[in-house]
Amino acid sequence: MYLICGLGNPGKRYQFTRHNIGFRVLDKLISKYNIKKYKSDKTKEIYKGSILNIPLFLIKPLNYMNRAGFPLQSFVNFYKINIDKIIVIHDDLDIDFGKIKYKKGGGNGGHRGLVSVDTHLGIEYNRLRIGISHPGSKDLVDSYVLQKFNKTEEVYLKSFINTIVENLNLLLSGQKDLFLTQISRETSEMKK
Repeated sequence: MYLICGLGNPGKRYQFTRHNIGFRVLDKLISKYNIKKYKSDKTKEIYKGSILNIPLFLIKPLNYMNRAGFPLQSFVNFYKINIDKIIVIHDDLDIDFGKIKYKKGGGNGGHRGLVSVDTHLGIEYNRLRIGISHPGSKDLVDSYVLQKFNKTEEVYLKSFINTIVENLNLLLSGQKDLFLTQISRETSEMKK
């Protein structure tokens, strides 16, 4: 059983910000594959379903980015989810907007959500890193990640998220390279 965690902040104020891209991918997965809410409490929303016969849970931690790891850890421990089956989807400043990277383990780059997840799960989980670009100066990062995308970015982002969701079954079936190739191919077409 896979567990896909999307990182974000709860509430309408943050809904379309750069930091909430993980939540947005989960929202698209939920709608496309008709994944049903399984349970929720003050710290998390859990969804259960499948993507092309691959069973999975989706989790949205609801107690803000810098404390995202605790509800994830409690769920993983209760359901005994293997660390190899955990994918955390998050924004990444060090990747250009409209690009993705996928890796297992590694550093957190100062991302507060990942710092929290690392503290509670260790670092050996899988990460789907979605580029939001860097504002250019470290001093601008805190306000930048809480900004909404501009209109041009938002139009592209909707197609980009859809492309990720359409091809996620490749990732879940162990075809990481094909997943990344397919995303690259389809996003290149979108830019033409």
